[in-house]
Amino acid sequence: MDNDSLKTTNLLLNKICQAYFTRPAANEVYLPVSESDFRELVPLLPEIEVILISLFCVENFEGSAGFTLFYVLEKRRERNIVILQRHLEGAEAVSVAEYLPSAGWFEREIHDGFGIEFSDAVDKRRLFLHEAYPHGFHPLLKSFKNQDITPSRKSINATENYVFKEVKGCGVYQIPVGPVHAGIIEPGHFRFSVIGETIFNLEVRMFYKHRGLEKLAEGKKPGETVIVAETISGDESAANAAAFCLAVEKIAQCRVPERANYLRTILLEMERIYSHLGDLAGMNVDVAFGVGASDFLILREEILRFNDTLTGSRFLKNIFCLGGLKKDIPSKSLLTLNKYLDIFRNRLQRANDYIHRTNSAIDRFETTGIIKKELIQPLNITGPAARATGVEIDNRVDHPYGIYHLFEITKRTAVNGDVLARFDVKMAEILDSIDIIQKSISALKSGSIIAEVVIKDGYGMALVESARGQNLHWIYVKNGMIDRYKIRTASFCNWQSIEHAVLGNIVPDFPLINKSLNLSYAGTDL
Repeated sequence: MDNDSLKTTNLLLNKICQAYFTRPAANEVYLPVSESDFRELVPLLPEIEVILISLFCVENFEGSAGFTLFYVLEKRRERNIVILQRHLEGAEAVSVAEYLPSAGWFEREIHDGFGIEFSDAVDKRRLFLHEAYPHGFHPLLKSFKNQDITPSRKSINATENYVFKEVKGCGVYQIPVGPVHAGIIEPGHFRFSVIGETIFNLEVRMFYKHRGLEKLAEGKKPGETVIVAETISGDESAANAAAFCLAVEKIAQCRVPERANYLRTILLEMERIYSHLGDLAGMNVDVAFGVGASDFLILREEILRFNDTLTGSRFLKNIFCLGGLKKDIPSKSLLTLNKYLDIFRNRLQRANDYIHRTNSAIDRFETTGIIKKELIQPLNITGPAARATGVEIDNRVDHPYGIYHLFEITKRTAVNGDVLARFDVKMAEILDSIDIIQKSISALKSGSIIAEVVIKDGYGMALVESARGQNLHWIYVKNGMIDRYKIRTASFCNWQSIEHAVLGNIVPDFPLINKSLNLSYAGTDL
């Protein structure tokens, strides 16, 4: 690097660092970077401890013909998010995965969606476009209009066949699991390389049911697109609907009424409770401890019934809207919930104590499925999976939204990173959610539940803490319509952690490890 390039790169690094300490109203700082500067800058980004939490492409952004890549960078304990804008001259780009490992799936996703070639990428396999999609088909291009796609294996280039990694050695054999599973879960393929029952390698392949949600949002009015956000993942309806609304409200500079903010918070925490209860039950089911699971399943069913009473939907659909909520929640129902949560808390603690007194269950949980702390930042692992390794991150605290800044939320952590650690973290978070709900009910005042939203052109991002971790929604409104809607749920990044968590464990422990992470297939396969 010559002196001029070094000087420019240092100036950019300083500009990025300073951006984290400014206080823009939107907590987003966009920095356009030239191609030459970008190439010099990327190798130095790990030195300032930034994390690539998303990477996405926008075509014809703000009138600039061609493609613009957005690199979303987070720095722990800083509220701002820095977004590098890299405009491409053509349809080829240099990969950054060598320096920012979480970029691997993002770059493959961009290649499938837009046809951009990351020429020096280590992994150039398709991601969400499986072999049956036509050669040269890139559904996120503006030139593609939604229509039926005719699958044809004849259109496949031989180099596009998906080749799994092969582990060779004496006694090594492969176990393919999926993509079709028992029950009603979505498809996903797991390719194990094992000796005996010990796992030496796991490769995960998702994206068997690509739904085209981001494309579906194009050309819609923002108010019409809330339902798209709700369908991202069935058990994250509230989190994703809230994130979409927050992003549009930020662009529109809309102030949500106080009552609506408190009610939104109650619903978001109700979603966290029922999701975590399902995980606690599932972990017990997967070690054949059905009696231990039953208490959590009963409590989960009761919470789902309260959801239905409060909103008309067990899974909190059709309640969030731009500017607030579609309907109010009666005070009588909230007071009934408040009283119930006192009883709920005691029953939950008894159920937890029972599990911890059952040595056969704890023995299966301990030291199983360990996620190492050093993987959290490079892979952008978030939520309970990260906190169970001792990493103190929570978007409700780090990037507060709604009224979360009014609560003293403890980032519940454990240190071992195993199944038991994830069990304990989720248990603690349920208790915290009860406190947040009860405090919200106590502070709730009468008033409006919706504000007028005047749609404005622009772009903005929202980060929310779903039950699984950090969900990111970025929206670009042009001529009053959605021009680009980028979604990245916690599962998209966290799925990659399971490939590491299973190593050295035995095959029968895979369902337990998988359930302790509770990753969403649908939330990944958009």
